[in-house]
Amino acid sequence: MVVTLDLNSSAGSSSSRRTLSDISLAVAKCKKIVVVTGAGISCSCGIPDFRSSDGLYALVKQQYPDVVLKGRDLFDASLFRDSTSTAVFYTFISQLKRSIDSATPAPTHRFIKTLDTKQKLLRSYTQNIDGLEERVGLCGSSSQDAKTNGKGKAKLKVKEVRNVQLHGDIHRVRCTFCSADFPCTEEHLDKFNNGVPPDCPECSTRSHARVARSARALKIGTLRPAIVLYDEPHPLGDDIGTIQTSDIGRKPDMLIIMGTSLKVHGLKKLVKDFAKAVHATGSVAPNASPKSVKSWQGKVVFVNKTAPGSEWSDIIDYHVAGETDKWTDRVIEDWKKMRPSDWEVQKTLVAEGEESGFKVIKEVAGIAKSKAKAVKGKRKQEIENVVPHDVFSADTETDRPRAVASAPSSPSKRRASVSYDSDIESSPRKKHAAKIVSEFERLQVTERGLLFSDATNSPSKSAETGDLVMGEFDPPKPKARRTRAATVSQKDAAELVPRSKSVGRPRMKMDCVEIAVRRGTGRTL
Repeated sequence: MVVTLDLNSSAGSSSSRRTLSDISLAVAKCKKIVVVTGAGISCSCGIPDFRSSDGLYALVKQQYPDVVLKGRDLFDASLFRDSTSTAVFYTFISQLKRSIDSATPAPTHRFIKTLDTKQKLLRSYTQNIDGLEERVGLCGSSSQDAKTNGKGKAKLKVKEVRNVQLHGDIHRVRCTFCSADFPCTEEHLDKFNNGVPPDCPECSTRSHARVARSARALKIGTLRPAIVLYDEPHPLGDDIGTIQTSDIGRKPDMLIIMGTSLKVHGLKKLVKDFAKAVHATGSVAPNASPKSVKSWQGKVVFVNKTAPGSEWSDIIDYHVAGETDKWTDRVIEDWKKMRPSDWEVQKTLVAEGEESGFKVIKEVAGIAKSKAKAVKGKRKQEIENVVPHDVFSADTETDRPRAVASAPSSPSKRRASVSYDSDIESSPRKKHAAKIVSEFERLQVTERGLLFSDATNSPSKSAETGDLVMGEFDPPKPKARRTRAATVSQKDAAELVPRSKSVGRPRMKMDCVEIAVRRGTGRTL
């Protein structure tokens, strides 16, 4: 069932304020938001909508009462069958294009761009042909930057498209014969205003080239606004279907519908498909626990002056009755109060000179708390890992050891002025290893030479003095290896030469160092 919230009278109802705050919190927490917009978001820009009392359909009917029976007929593909209705269509489009050129983006357009900047916008789908989303920085599907360059039919770059234009773009013109598109210029508008479509330059070039080589001339198409009329296939329909399927597979967690009456069949199907995917994300799976589902996930919000029809009772969760600009401003205000860390701005300064001071060259907004802590911890680690001066070395002037750094503020913090490899500040195991190394280094070169010197010609010293005694060392005889006896015949045994036990490796005469220690008995060990 749809819950209706009156945005204008929300100040007097506590339940409405609480529900609107919950919706704002859901917008701030969701990470895959799909936005679907219509002509209602551009009304504050000076561009009329279609179906209201002062909309485009009523204006067209008032301006051409004898030619157009219904305002919708002016945007139907069948109008090209009649030359009179075609001329009226071109004249009306030229006037609409000039009014769009003088318009500026509304707060709702900037809200969608904010969602994209905060990395919360999965994709934006719009029925509008004014292209105001691209002015705020959202790359549209009709933009040349979103199309591949090469031979054959151009395709859309899925990752580059942030705003899918379901009904085309009025800022471009398309050939009725070869489908080549070009930017809409002032020259095109002048001809449209007179009810005469201009010729396609691509078709004209090919036809003149054939005539120049004595070939048959080709048909030359005319240029028309690159918008999609009713009962007309979209030139990029296959690519848009691929984008929609990809977005549904990414499991969006919120759907926001703004400024549309949901009357067009294609848009109705698109909204229902996305609403089903959003509700599936917010529902509890059979094998999942209820705690795994967040309370702010799976909401479908409809923001429009008029209420949705009865067919949307099980699809739309909340209907916010009011202007889209007012609701988006409220969401941004609540968002800044509830999650101020999302709106922190980091500035990068560069020095211009001693007199001019500093200049901001870069601003990064929306730094999360975790990222801020990571940056702070990294800076702290860089400070701790800097090798300090040796605080235990002697002072050159006083020949006294320098004072030890003051104790840390807490046991968990290491002294910043003491090196990590210091013997005093290290663990007992490191202290023991350092002590052994220092004792070994204290040995004099002459003392170490006594242990490893050539003792062949050195005179022996008395054992009574406890000094080193040089002598001959008779090493022990090597033990004979036991081998398995082989079975041989008597004849073969007789031919074998008996081997003497003394035959073997020659004995080596080695000199060694005998250490005599004076003990109580005076015996030499």
